[in-house]
Amino acid sequence: MTAQVSPVTILDASGNPLRPQKSSMLSGGSGSPYDAADIYSQHMANWRPTLWSPDGELNMYRDRIVSRVRDLVRNDGWASAAITRTLDNVIGADFRPISKPDHYALKHMTGIKAFDHVWADEFGQALEAHWRTWANDPNRFCDAQRSLTVAQMMRLAFRHKIVDGDALAMLHWMPERVQSGGARYATTLQLIDPDRLSNPQLTFDQQTMRGGVEVDAFGAATHYWIRKAHQGEWFNAEKALTWDKIPRETSWGRPIIVHDFEHDRAGQHRGGAGILTPVVQRLKMLIKYEGTELDAAIINAIFGAYIESPYDAQLVEQAMGGGEEIGAYQTQRADFHNERRLSIGESRMPILFPGEKITTVTAARPNSNFAEFESAMLRNVASGTGMSAQQISQNWADVNYSSYRAAMLEAWKTFDRRRSDFASGFGQPIFSAFVEECMEVDDLPLPAGAPEYIAYRHAYSKAKWMGPGRGYVDVVKEREGAQMGLEAGLSTLEDECAELSGSDWREVADTRALEIARYKKLGLPLPEWANANPKNSHGHEVGGGNHHPESPNYQSS
Repeated sequence: MTAQVSPVTILDASGNPLRPQKSSMLSGGSGSPYDAADIYSQHMANWRPTLWSPDGELNMYRDRIVSRVRDLVRNDGWASAAITRTLDNVIGADFRPISKPDHYALKHMTGIKAFDHVWADEFGQALEAHWRTWANDPNRFCDAQRSLTVAQMMRLAFRHKIVDGDALAMLHWMPERVQSGGARYATTLQLIDPDRLSNPQLTFDQQTMRGGVEVDAFGAATHYWIRKAHQGEWFNAEKALTWDKIPRETSWGRPIIVHDFEHDRAGQHRGGAGILTPVVQRLKMLIKYEGTELDAAIINAIFGAYIESPYDAQLVEQAMGGGEEIGAYQTQRADFHNERRLSIGESRMPILFPGEKITTVTAARPNSNFAEFESAMLRNVASGTGMSAQQISQNWADVNYSSYRAAMLEAWKTFDRRRSDFASGFGQPIFSAFVEECMEVDDLPLPAGAPEYIAYRHAYSKAKWMGPGRGYVDVVKEREGAQMGLEAGLSTLEDECAELSGSDWREVADTRALEIARYKKLGLPLPEWANANPKNSHGHEVGGGNHHPESPNYQSS
């Protein structure tokens, strides 16, 4: 804990306290060259936050923060929407790797010329096919619990990351599943609740122990301490009091524990702060305000009108000594309303007792400033999560195409960065472990003399991770823009397919080839995009025939 140092009072020659001199026109006499260091003004004097360490400012309060965030996500629509929109845009329904082996590195490091772009494409397609048989196994042998596909586990792990701050998994080697004939691969993935990662016996952080992560002298994680059961499982109380010490990786570098979190500071070893952490307080205040307005509106709706009498039973009886006259008056009032139910048609006539009058309740809810206040709070929450307010509220009434596209481009930068970080920190270690086994089990296309996977794991397992596309706002405008980028050489079909629809360009090309063949087989006229000899703006044919510069029949126009 940082000690608080009392300011020293400096006296002048007469023994009077020396007042700090103004150091800038805006400081107001702060006595420091920076207003941010001012400790005298009424705005800054009481603002003295503690200078915490990266792990110290978070690990001690991690459980409290996470429990509050989870409560918001469970029970508040805005919080739930922020998490759902982030999941749908970053991970989607089919988060998968597109194999991109580094053939340049392999060629130059091994001297084997067969490592070229043609080999890389062939190797990548074969590797992806084997990945799909493992990741999409209908029997779920890829999951230790046999309940989720790999894409579903990726989505759940990323949800833990943005809500709890950590994505945690363990890679198991289960050859018994292969021997039983059910599974093809022994590599198995198990997701672990980040709550179970903690210091053994809940001790305080030490030099080599940070929130359940055991580190070496350089701060690199070497082991992870994981409870055998969640501390909230009363039926597993005995296991919840014991921890397993699990190494980070095997002796040859195969990952065992995969731990991914948002790194906010150097030397940080746990996450614990999801995307809603900066706005937890404002969300809670908004929930209270909305609940108060709703309660008031319900009361106004229930008590639409009331009957007002000039007499109060108890007060008048006390004033008149409890006489029989006032008692008789109240009795007659009750009998009068019970017996007289006059109506015209289906509308009842409110015939009142002498001295009574009907008073209506003025419906002053919601407050006139409620909508504006709610909108301002929602924009604050959206900014804190890196999204637009419309994405959370799903209210697009006041948005035109230009403003929507500008907001989405900014939000998409955040989504793309989060996808890239998660792919590197969580998806890539899992893919690397699978490739290691795949190259041993399957017959992948490899040139003669190709080195083993262990020597060049970084080159063999290099991949680009595919998630959902950005989508279309105006289909015509955006597809025309994509076509212009392709024709100008500013983009590629691979980039456009991935960005707009989240599809693999090779699958698109294969499907188009099948469609052309089917059109020809059925004798149907080919669509414009399938024209064998399209012409450019100068009237020259740009398709069909040998127009590649390396072709022997190439003729320049």
